[in-house]
Amino acid sequence: MRHITKEIEQKLLEIEKAENVKVLHAVESGSRAWGFASPDSDYDVRFIYVRRKEDYLKLNESRDVIEWQLDEVLDINGWDLKKALKQFYRGNATLFEWSKSPIVYKTTDLWKQIYDEAKTYFSVKAAAYHYYGTAISTYSQYLQEESVKYKKYFYALRPLLAGKYIHEYQCPPPVSFDDLMEMDMTAELRNGIDELLEIKKRSDEREKCMQIPIIRDFIIDEIGRQKAYVENISDDRKRDWEKLNDIFLKILG
Repeated sequence: MRHITKEIEQKLLEIEKAENVKVLHAVESGSRAWGFASPDSDYDVRFIYVRRKEDYLKLNESRDVIEWQLDEVLDINGWDLKKALKQFYRGNATLFEWSKSPIVYKTTDLWKQIYDEAKTYFSVKAAAYHYYGTAISTYSQYLQEESVKYKKYFYALRPLLAGKYIHEYQCPPPVSFDDLMEMDMTAELRNGIDELLEIKKRSDEREKCMQIPIIRDFIIDEIGRQKAYVENISDDRKRDWEKLNDIFLKILG
């Protein structure tokens, strides 16, 4: 892990030099941040960067994403700060996960100030819809057959547990799967998930198992519960741009 961390840190320096940007925050996203990576999982590096003030004033605007590398080991891409602030406004659940990732490759005091202001834009409605949508999409596409990939169980379980957390606590859910597993559930379900998690950590991304009834039934039942929940949530998204505009202008100086 130390070797790959050094490589990622070097990649971030290369990005700053080649793109003439400042990386404000860079983290691990996906299964490694969630805590259920397979031995052959890649590293999903996500970062937020800011350009020089004059770059934002050009008529030929720069792209608001940097897609730096995608191979079997590293998946590195980032968002411009302007894009990130717009996504905070929309209550983008993925961006809140990046902000709370337990694996941080680089961060800055400036990013802490940004997040302290932007986190007030968390939306229960937007986040609950995001996790429900992710879970039902995974279930519909990958969990219909008698034999399924281990990892697809977790790509349904984690968003369902995150959605359950939001329903109960009305705030951003933990990124770590272990933290989500601290919520109340039957002993049978907990034991089934724990067993599957240990198998998954030893297996490669393509390995399959026969359907596990206790987990399958939880996924089906929870999707039904969360469908009813998201359809009845009142819209709590903030409509005020002022705070985010102030952050952006302050950073550009």
